[in-house]
Amino acid sequence: MRDSRVDVAIALSPASRVWSNVGPGRDGAHHPYRSSWTWRERPLPFVPMDDSWTPTEPDSGPVAIRGWYELSERTFAHSLAPTEIPVEAARADVVLVAGGDDAMWPSLPYAEQLAQRRRSAGATVRLIVRDDAGHRPRLPGESPASASPHFKYGGTPEADVLLGKAAWPHILDVLGGEGSRVMAG
Repeated sequence: MRDSRVDVAIALSPASRVWSNVGPGRDGAHHPYRSSWTWRERPLPFVPMDDSWTPTEPDSGPVAIRGWYELSERTFAHSLAPTEIPVEAARADVVLVAGGDDAMWPSLPYAEQLAQRRRSAGATVRLIVRDDAGHRPRLPGESPASASPHFKYGGTPEADVLLGKAAWPHILDVLGGEGSRVMAG
């Protein structure tokens, strides 16, 4: 969002702020928490994870970690402002796609926050949502998402496909139509 060369930003199951690392920190487990993102080789301000959270599911199966993000936001509410992704400043066309049953993090409220910040700045945004979809919308042509032994993603395979199908025309439109090529690099 800080690079004027970016014309289009498409976020599936977005976050509205910068979060700490997920995965090994210097201790090999997760501490100390560090920013997941950098700008010009400097870490961006981030929300750390509240280590007091415990999953409500039994130890033997996949876990929904949305509550961990929600608790961390409440715990660190005093320091959230500098962690917000400055989507309102982006000159890019923005498409946000989120499911209301996301079990990883509250991507629908995050997408709504991003959309509101865009609109408040007079910028356009496309917000495509489905209340019964989870964390992994499936775009046309994608195979079904496989189950994870570690995490619950929420939604249903059918709802995730319907969300991806609803988002697809908007994605094609901002990318220049059905014949456009997307290049990574």
